[in-house]
Amino acid sequence: MVKIVISLVILFQMGCSKTEDTASDDIAATGAVDITSVVLNKYFNGVTMATTASSIVLKSNGLPDHKTPYWGEGNALYEDFPEGFHANVNTSMSEHDYTMTITTRPSEATSHEETTLGAIGMALNGVPIYNDREGGNVALDALTITTFDYSGAHPGPGEDYHYHTTGKYTSTDDAKLIGFLRDGFPLYGRRDQDNTYPELDTYGGHVGATADFPDGIYHYHASNINYLNTGYYILKAGSYYGAKGSFTN
Repeated sequence: MVKIVISLVILFQMGCSKTEDTASDDIAATGAVDITSVVLNKYFNGVTMATTASSIVLKSNGLPDHKTPYWGEGNALYEDFPEGFHANVNTSMSEHDYTMTITTRPSEATSHEETTLGAIGMALNGVPIYNDREGGNVALDALTITTFDYSGAHPGPGEDYHYHTTGKYTSTDDAKLIGFLRDGFPLYGRRDQDNTYPELDTYGGHVGATADFPDGIYHYHASNINYLNTGYYILKAGSYYGAKGSFTN
């Protein structure tokens, strides 16, 4: 009789634990997590921010705070291209007037919208994040990648410097916070905080704890696939998990 009671208690505890874990995942994925404090604390000084009860507005000039050949020779932040790489036809970058508005409590969208050409998010230093597509909405090819700097970035026709992949000034093989996408969810490097490579869903993310959100949140990771064997790793491809906010120039 005692054994039966003990067994029932154990089963009840296991059931409660499983329910609590599921509830925690639901909370992390469905908009109960407020990202405001992390956004305000993690973005660099070059990004100005304003908040309301439901949204966060981030403004940036889009120029990187790190070295790149696209600063031009003679600039204190100039460095040469990786060996065998070179400038694209857009040889320079210039200031822009970017504004990204995101929700304070991101949640899964009822309909998952494809990311498109142009900015899909903003890195912590204010540089726009792009997906894995180029002009004409074609996939990045090996030739285009030879125009990248060490950060997996280059300027477009509008002299708009932007990141497509991981790089040494944002994230390499690590769990660093890179920025936030337009749907309000954070984007991290290839690893989770426990130093493992996580299993990701079709949107390139999952629910779990991060250094910035210890109670869990849905978050993206850079792809762990060596893209075209170039040594670069795509930051984001495919659809948004949440409903996107605005990004204007």
